[in-house]
Amino acid sequence: MPSEAEIEQFARDIKQKRVALGFTQEDVGCALGLLFGKMFSQTTICRFESLQLSYKNMCHLKPLLSRWLEEAQRNEKLQEEQALAQSRKRKRRTTIESVAKNHLEVYFLANSKPNAQEIEQIAKGLYLEKDVVRVWFCNRRQKDKRHVVKEPSNEGCDPQHSVPPVLGVASPPQKMRTPRYMSGSSPIYNAAI
Repeated sequence: MPSEAEIEQFARDIKQKRVALGFTQEDVGCALGLLFGKMFSQTTICRFESLQLSYKNMCHLKPLLSRWLEEAQRNEKLQEEQALAQSRKRKRRTTIESVAKNHLEVYFLANSKPNAQEIEQIAKGLYLEKDVVRVWFCNRRQKDKRHVVKEPSNEGCDPQHSVPPVLGVASPPQKMRTPRYMSGSSPIYNAAI
């Protein structure tokens, strides 16, 4: 087994060589999947390079990364690996023009849960991708859920300690309770009052 110093040096070297070759951590994880049949996440590669994995896991990954580095430097199988890595990259964030957003809002107010055919029609009418429209509706429904303000409940509360009414909103008159010690009996501490 390699010593900790050897592992540390290898982690520094692999990062420098990976960057020099123009590969991302995600590219390395995908390439390991092609070479060895087991995909590794970008996070795992990052943790390896920053020495945040256990010694045992570092020792397990070192030979795999050594082999990947040899392959990358020889440039064999690289075209296939790069094509796969490119296909797995996330799509760029879509920017929707304000005119289209306004139309989407109008559609949303009419129907917050359009079916697949309606989404397709909306997308065609606005010259957007179907998935963009679908995701916009999902996000818009979530926005509504976040902005729903729940009224605080005053059940079981003393009227003196209740939330004051909102100006301009009528609230039903409330009967004031007379504290026990004012009703003729001596003051008694009662946590329920």
